Amino acid sequence: MVNRREFLKVGTLGTAAVAAGGCAPRERAGPAGEEGAGEQEAFNEPFVIEEATVADLQRQMESGERSAGEIASLYLERIERLNRRGPELNAVIATNPEALEIAERLDRERAGGRSRGPLHGIPILVKDNLDTADRMATTAGSKALEGTVAPEDAFVVARLREAGAVILGKANLSEWANFRSERSSSGWSAVGGQTRNPYALDRNPCGSSSGSGVAAAANLAALTVGTETDGSVVCPSNANGIVGVKPTLGLVSRTGIVPISHSQDTAGPMTRTVRDAAILLGAMCGMDPRDPITGEGSRRAEADYTAFLDEAGLNGARIGVWRDRFGFHERVDAVLEEAIGALREGGAEVVDPADIELPREVRDAEYEVLLYEFKSDLNAYLARRGPDTTVRTLGALIEFNESHRDEEMPYFAQEIFYKAQEKGALTDEAYRQALETSKRGSREQGIDRTIGEHGLDAIVAPTGGPAWVTDLINGDHFGGGSSSAAAIAGYANVTVPAGFVFGLPVGLSFIGPAFSEPTLLRLAYAFEQATKVRRPPRFLRTADLRVAS
Repeated sequence: MVNRREFLKVGTLGTAAVAAGGCAPRERAGPAGEEGAGEQEAFNEPFVIEEATVADLQRQMESGERSAGEIASLYLERIERLNRRGPELNAVIATNPEALEIAERLDRERAGGRSRGPLHGIPILVKDNLDTADRMATTAGSKALEGTVAPEDAFVVARLREAGAVILGKANLSEWANFRSERSSSGWSAVGGQTRNPYALDRNPCGSSSGSGVAAAANLAALTVGTETDGSVVCPSNANGIVGVKPTLGLVSRTGIVPISHSQDTAGPMTRTVRDAAILLGAMCGMDPRDPITGEGSRRAEADYTAFLDEAGLNGARIGVWRDRFGFHERVDAVLEEAIGALREGGAEVVDPADIELPREVRDAEYEVLLYEFKSDLNAYLARRGPDTTVRTLGALIEFNESHRDEEMPYFAQEIFYKAQEKGALTDEAYRQALETSKRGSREQGIDRTIGEHGLDAIVAPTGGPAWVTDLINGDHFGGGSSSAAAIAGYANVTVPAGFVFGLPVGLSFIGPAFSEPTLLRLAYAFEQATKVRRPPRFLRTADLRVAS
């Protein structure tokens, strides 16, 4: 069993109801390893905007081929068909009853000659720990918040609305962003159920931005937003074969996001392409007076991250390999060696090894920081919720779960909640020492040292392994990962699909210092364009063991 502390050590800790509809006829193939392997769930009706990018959808709206209302309707129909029926992805907790009205209003704006920019009319799903002041609840996956509405939009959600995005709905997640139990199953919440990986339905989507990852991979929306404390954007991006961006702390506001840790939490784009991630990141950034850390972030932010995308962007770059993160799976190693070869072919100078030192004391200190900050930050967040929220403290939440055990704790408990509840105030010396140890060890003695000693533009590492079989009895089975250094430091991390292991996606992470998003996106884009390994999921019932890659 991998407990939560071991979970942190491999770098995959999370931060963090659609009406039933019909589905196309189902075709069953033989069991894995035999003729017709994989028991594929085939959906005979093609999805006309499958893998559509922001640019594709904008061309359709500008030409009059489709309206924003029509595009939103197509995604809503696909959610209805694939979320609770068909493959039962459980990726979406709720759809926005106002989505079509919003899309039609944006169509009228366009017809009147006004476009708000590249996201005008683009449907987006946001993780259900981002507040939305509309007719959708914000639950963090918990029955304790089910049916309760946030008093105002999260700053990120407000930015997206201003940019013309259609908030299509709320994505499922690991309940309380996977910070409740040391034996949890990523992608499970009491409100949304168990999210399923679209590449093999018996496999886990990772978390805690599970629904966001699955929805992007399965084309349930044009774009999705996740959140990360340590691994919650990059791990589900890895497991679901998409691009994920974990921004530098302060680039994106934390206001209105159900918290774990103010020293690590951030929202980030989860998309099918690097270009779409760059577009979405630009819209999410901005100065928030209620989150002072965005002061520096807004000064370092770029209005248009697509300006840095260059197919030749690897040429002349100096990229280090975090070799210490390899070795947990020989087939992942093989995929990543091919990826490193592609970096060299693109003109990059590869420094191998260029390991980031992240000793045990730093990882242990991170967990201590998260326990302290979770209690403090969650109590502050719950105190600000609207009058329909009755659970106002972590202590009250613990009591709620105990009195609703059948709904809230049918598989795993809340031992992390108890550990956090035992912590004192943020003035405690133990907290201050842990915070200083974690930041110094991950920054000056970690990423900054490796970047500086080797003169690097970025460091690459395997984002994670192939998705494991979902296990509600024993919990998650993580193999390896590389998220913790950037997560603890609050630095940038971009993951891109790198290949497949038995048909299951694995990704390559580009890690850099604070506010290195322009460089990381340039490198990731060039790698993506050189390799183009992403392919959409086939909703197999289990992995096809005949296919090694």
